[in-house]
Amino acid sequence: MPYTADIQKLPRKFVPEDFTITTWKTLEPYFKDLLDRSIHSKEDLENWLLDISEIEAVVSEDACWRQIKMTCDTTDKSLEEAFTFFCMEIQPKLQPYADALNKKLVNSPYLKELDQEKFATYLRSVKKSIALFREANIPIQAELSVLQQQYGAIAGKMSIEVNGEEYTLQQAAKFFENPDRALRKEVYYKVQERRLQDKDALNNLYSQLIEKRQQVAENAGFSNYRDYKFEELGRFDYTKEDCFQFHEAVKLHLLPLVEKINLYKKEKLGLDDYRPWDTEAEVAGVEPLRPFTDGKDLIAKTEKCFHALNPFFADCLKKMQELHHFDLDSRKGKAPGGYNCPLAESGAPFIFMNAAGQMSDVTTMVHEGGHAIHSFLAHPLELSAFKEYPMEIAEVASMSMELFSMNHWDVYFDNAAELKRAKIHQLERVITIFPWIAIIDKFQHWVYENPNHTLEQRTENWMLILNDFSTNTVDFSGLEKFREISWQRQLHLFEVPFYYIEYGIAQLGAIGMWMQYQQNPEQALNNYMKALSLGGTKTLPELFKAAGLEFDLSPAHIKKLMDFVNEELEKLL
Repeated sequence: MPYTADIQKLPRKFVPEDFTITTWKTLEPYFKDLLDRSIHSKEDLENWLLDISEIEAVVSEDACWRQIKMTCDTTDKSLEEAFTFFCMEIQPKLQPYADALNKKLVNSPYLKELDQEKFATYLRSVKKSIALFREANIPIQAELSVLQQQYGAIAGKMSIEVNGEEYTLQQAAKFFENPDRALRKEVYYKVQERRLQDKDALNNLYSQLIEKRQQVAENAGFSNYRDYKFEELGRFDYTKEDCFQFHEAVKLHLLPLVEKINLYKKEKLGLDDYRPWDTEAEVAGVEPLRPFTDGKDLIAKTEKCFHALNPFFADCLKKMQELHHFDLDSRKGKAPGGYNCPLAESGAPFIFMNAAGQMSDVTTMVHEGGHAIHSFLAHPLELSAFKEYPMEIAEVASMSMELFSMNHWDVYFDNAAELKRAKIHQLERVITIFPWIAIIDKFQHWVYENPNHTLEQRTENWMLILNDFSTNTVDFSGLEKFREISWQRQLHLFEVPFYYIEYGIAQLGAIGMWMQYQQNPEQALNNYMKALSLGGTKTLPELFKAAGLEFDLSPAHIKKLMDFVNEELEKLL
């Protein structure tokens, strides 16, 4: 089927076109109408669901814009206040209505007349929401929404000075590629010392979050937040035991490959000792990769790259550019990280990142570009709820794009040696990211299984897990105080708890997609687009199947995929 990037803002039929959310008083009548409305037929029920979908899209997009504006400028108090207002004054009042509407739906005598296959995953999600809803959790969840954003405000202020110039920590990362080892070491210490300054603030913030999350879990009848969160995230298709199996598979099949990469880099640099400030470095005389100059250049080159893959992909980026849905360059006062934010009404999403001219920024751009394609492909689905796809398939969309796009990275590099280096960098990253995914995930399991832990216990267990997944090549001696707080750089722990194993599951899916692509590019891209256009209307294993993938977290499957990546990497070395 033909796909189009000519995305249109959804027309409003239930809510006036000029309506904007200012107060709960003006928003509530629409929810009251939905709750009080009589439903006398299947057609009434379908129209009622369309109206719910419309108001959900209006509310969702409003919340998204508040968050986007705040992350683009963490120094503007009014933007933070607008976001906080939504979290404290709008969201808490919405939740009882959402629960009441869910109950009205499942109790409708016309429910059985709906297309059961089409509505299966949506209804499964609705029933899960009903089971988890507790009035007592509303104010706590509102506080959590506000608290979680404090991480971005703290991290957004972090900067260091190098050679008399100020750099955000994202911008400073480019110095780790510099052939000057003394400079790399100096910058490493400056970055770590800067992180240490906010060690207590971030520890206190995390402790507050853990306490409140534990309370939410207990209110909903769970002994710990991990078990509650698995339910809330809709992890119907894998268990905590599957996560533990994944951790072990990483230790067994990934650590030896990571060790091999580290040894190769150490030998290439001709070093007797290999330190953390050496892991991204180039040999003297080899300039770091500079694939683009600024955000504008990055978009232009990525459009060309995507066009070579499939013109539809490039059209999506062009549409976003037309709408000014990009903020790419790193600057002081901007929140850290990168994201693609789907906009439920507009359809064309927003990409935010902190580009500083590095190779890793290209990876981030094509990654978020993959998410954007997913947003475009799922937008035509008739209900907002159908577009709520599992995070695991969302990350397959983005990580597959990283690998698909490699064949066309000549747009970023006009010399063959640099292109080869970029591909090696990418495949090394595909391998080396797995231990960190396992570390962060395993740490979260421990944190929420032991919610009353002390700061000393937190540090001790972090170090145990970190060392368990570390290789022997990198020498961290004398750097323990930095290692002890290295978890604080992971925003997911603060802002989106338990959202991290998805990257591991999705990376396996992305490698599977890339294997398909190597054999038959056209078929692989067709499978990719077909799966993404299903949104959340199928279960996770069904979405993997639609993409021509196996949903399998077993060590044997992981080994097969990693052997393939290792072979591809060896061809380049």
